[in-house]
Amino acid sequence: MQATLDTAARQARAAGATRIHALRLRVGRLSGVVTDALEFAFEALRPGTLAADAKLEIETVPAVMWCASCRTEFESPEFLCECPACGEVSGELRRGREMELVSVEIS
Repeated sequence: MQATLDTAARQARAAGATRIHALRLRVGRLSGVVTDALEFAFEALRPGTLAADAKLEIETVPAVMWCASCRTEFESPEFLCECPACGEVSGELRRGREMELVSVEIS
């Protein structure tokens, strides 16, 4: 979270802003990131920064797999799983492992 706040502050200053109103993150279900821990860290780190009064919005991205056999994308709660269309086991993750800063609302 510290790196995310640093990046947001750097971008805000580069744009001439003096306040950050909101940070929006996208976190994949299989990223290993605990969103409660992110929120706790955000609350602890934001005082005294440009984001002192900002809100944190976290979008959870589902794990989406690709089946090469039937060329189908499907959601899965696990990394290795069976394609619901054809039954083949797939391990090709298309989405769900990311953690990215999507946007910063500034003024």
